[in-house]
Amino acid sequence: MKTLSENKCFGGVQGVYSHASDATGTEMTFGLFLPEEATEGPVPVLWYLSGLTCTHENAMTKAGAQGWAAEHGIALVFPDTSPRGEGVANDAAYDLGQGAGFYVNATEAPWSPHFRMWDYVAEELPAVVTANFAVNEDRQAITGHSMGGHGALTLAMRLHGRFRSVSAFAPIANPTQSDWGRKQFAAYLGADETLWTPHDATVLMRRFGFDGPVLIDQGSKDQFLDLLKPEALAQAMMERRQSGQFRMQAGYDHSYFFVSTFMADHIAFHAEALYRD
Repeated sequence: MKTLSENKCFGGVQGVYSHASDATGTEMTFGLFLPEEATEGPVPVLWYLSGLTCTHENAMTKAGAQGWAAEHGIALVFPDTSPRGEGVANDAAYDLGQGAGFYVNATEAPWSPHFRMWDYVAEELPAVVTANFAVNEDRQAITGHSMGGHGALTLAMRLHGRFRSVSAFAPIANPTQSDWGRKQFAAYLGADETLWTPHDATVLMRRFGFDGPVLIDQGSKDQFLDLLKPEALAQAMMERRQSGQFRMQAGYDHSYFFVSTFMADHIAFHAEALYRD
């Protein structure tokens, strides 16, 4: 693992690191904020998964999360959204290829050699982080924005017992029924739609739900509402009587202005779960 940068931040350290990934076969970069309490011992950790076109850097610099995380003594991990580099498949469209990994393990050419983001985020990167930094692997939570909200919800519902809480900002909520999902799943996973459903938060909510609290924030003026399909997830939560909140925030769009506005709420929500005995 290489240290690319470390900066003092709200009493803690905001670092950027890279490492050779077995999952993707590439060099991967991630951001990690450690609060001051990490100098004394392992701290709870909140994973933040980013959306389309993003790298590790977008949320790290735009979400305003570190100050609130420092207040609660929580570490933040900011993974990248896809493999990158020479020889990694890409597409001219912004919503496929590099920057658009959709947190799945691709099985189709030309994506399958490197686009194994499920394995990377679910297994490899957690192992790297817990082996090298003072984070408590028994106290984890997860959140994300847009494509990252999709990833956070699917990881939380499928990795039973891993996360104490899950939240999302404007998640791609029903990707098997949206052009933000059908296009990418067909490319990465092939034409068999039964292989898509394990990566659809609405389907997983109906089948399994989440054994813990859920918080979803969606802007009413989001320019991508037809692609996100929040009403499908809200309905699934109601049908299952899922413990949690789905909040429609009047006037907000899809931007990081929206994310940063409600970041304090989300970190406080996760802190309550992470510190519960």
